[in-house]
Amino acid sequence: MRRLAFLAFLFICPGVAAADEVLYPAVSGNASAPTLVVYSSLDEPLAQPMIEGFQEANPDVAVKYEDMLTGEIYDRIVRETDAGQRTADFAFSSAMDLQVKLSNDGYAQVSNLPMSAAWPKWANWRNTAYALTFEPAVFVYHKPSFVSEPPPGSRAEFVDYLKRKGEAVHGRIGTYDIERSGVGFLFMARDQEQFGDIWSVISAMGAAGVKLYSTSSAILERVADGRFVLGYNILGSYAADWAKRHPDVGIVLPKDYTVVMSRIGLVPQAAADPELGRRYLSFFMSKQGQTIMARELQIPAVSPEVTGENTANTMQALLGAQLRPVPVSPGLMVYLDQVKRARLIEHWNQVLRTQ
Repeated sequence: MRRLAFLAFLFICPGVAAADEVLYPAVSGNASAPTLVVYSSLDEPLAQPMIEGFQEANPDVAVKYEDMLTGEIYDRIVRETDAGQRTADFAFSSAMDLQVKLSNDGYAQVSNLPMSAAWPKWANWRNTAYALTFEPAVFVYHKPSFVSEPPPGSRAEFVDYLKRKGEAVHGRIGTYDIERSGVGFLFMARDQEQFGDIWSVISAMGAAGVKLYSTSSAILERVADGRFVLGYNILGSYAADWAKRHPDVGIVLPKDYTVVMSRIGLVPQAAADPELGRRYLSFFMSKQGQTIMARELQIPAVSPEVTGENTANTMQALLGAQLRPVPVSPGLMVYLDQVKRARLIEHWNQVLRTQ
């Protein structure tokens, strides 16, 4: 078997979580082949096609894939680096703020790659942190519940729908719990910046008995079986995967504006083998790697070289300024300011409670 899965404890010290490790031996069969170490928040089964594509192009490289939470990736890289130890060769995470903080604080190396100059400016921070995916925040809806009218297409329509339907939809709306979901907090913070009347949306959801969850799947499962009629600000890549497998799940990219987040890849400063890390990052950014991302992982690709339905190119051609990508820049670190974070969460909870 190519895949040898096991549970490994990181270090013998209090409070350190365990990570799921999967070893992909070198395709060449070379038992002494160099091993690329990846820390990633993308579930390993989803990442498998990308790893296999990389190994097909690099048959004499083994890959150790460590699947962990976004906060664990950040904490582990910082801890290992500060202790003078080696860390991952490549880090891939959906926590845009934490990845940029790693870069800004000197925990990431400069990676000058073949695609660096062609990469979108918003998706590249000083050749150290690269946005590798293009994932919109969408409305999801239960199609059978919208036979007689179209689903809301904007936040104003969303509020109007909730007010008109009243008790009929009470308790049947879902969104992220911004206290427990990093991507939920990011989307809410961007909403506050992009939409002056965002608290009317939160108020309307509170009045409709909105249910809060920390994961996309918990919301999408309830939309798919009809327990929920609508989900607000759901990560589009997960929504697309559910819609593909569950025909009753519909997707709307809000026409007033659509926030787009990205998963960021970087090579840590203390990487054990930074050249291997750069080779993997380069493959991730290549036409081949981004095509695997779009077609097999079902996550929209960023690369300007890749065309097709599930790409930034096509989405931007169709929707233009409606799409608001979150820039990869130190501006993201404002979301890590604990005082500002606490104020936003407190206001969120207060508005929901008063309803």
